[in-house]
Amino acid sequence: MEEKMTVGAAPKSGNSPPLSENTDGRRSRREISLETGGDMPPWLDEAPPPMEEYSPAIDYAEYVDAAPEKSSKKDIIGGLDWHGLETMVAECQACTLHSTRSNTVFGVGEREADLMIIGEAPGAEEDRKGEPFVGRAGQLLNAMLHAIGLSRKQVFIANILKCRPPGNRDPRSDEVLKCEPYLMRQVALVKPRVILAAGRVAAQNLLKSTEAVGRMRGRDFNYNGIPVVVSYHPAYLLRSPEQKAKSWQDLQRAVRLLSG
Repeated sequence: MEEKMTVGAAPKSGNSPPLSENTDGRRSRREISLETGGDMPPWLDEAPPPMEEYSPAIDYAEYVDAAPEKSSKKDIIGGLDWHGLETMVAECQACTLHSTRSNTVFGVGEREADLMIIGEAPGAEEDRKGEPFVGRAGQLLNAMLHAIGLSRKQVFIANILKCRPPGNRDPRSDEVLKCEPYLMRQVALVKPRVILAAGRVAAQNLLKSTEAVGRMRGRDFNYNGIPVVVSYHPAYLLRSPEQKAKSWQDLQRAVRLLSG
């Protein structure tokens, strides 16, 4: 098993050339740095250009009213090891998404990671490759992790849903409920010290909340006793680069929790 790296301070940006104000009117990394009180990592200005990415939504009122999964199946899933869990996910036909998926997206990374990242639902590229957070959003996530001294292989990455909703539509409440026992078991097996909830759907489902990400950021939450840091999804940051400084603050918060 790969040896874990101690999470340290984010790399200094002193070796990078000074950044002037962006031509589109956005503030430079230096201006944001002065405002937040710390050096900003290169990914704030060097992320891939925006593109259309999956940004799901969920009606939480519908979610809480939906019928719960039978406890017997939850008990079965709750006793599985990694091999059994991955096999069960690959063969899952608990909801209609199995009929339209190309691959299930189980999750990747270090299975004893200190940091676990939970996203929303697979997009088209994730469905093709069977891996979460690929494409430009995945590239940005990799850069964000590098900024806090971690690689993609040193964290465990999963999603609320294991199958892609057709046409990247919003996940339905029954689909979320069907997948929830799988994610719960993954968290139990990983035993992370900190969970980073990336995006509104991940945060709302993990924490059983209807609040927007902007209202949840910076607050103390936990999932089954594990601290949860709420932040924006990398795909959202590609569309709204002005929010990257806030995501950097969220990452720093995660580092402090990991170091505590």
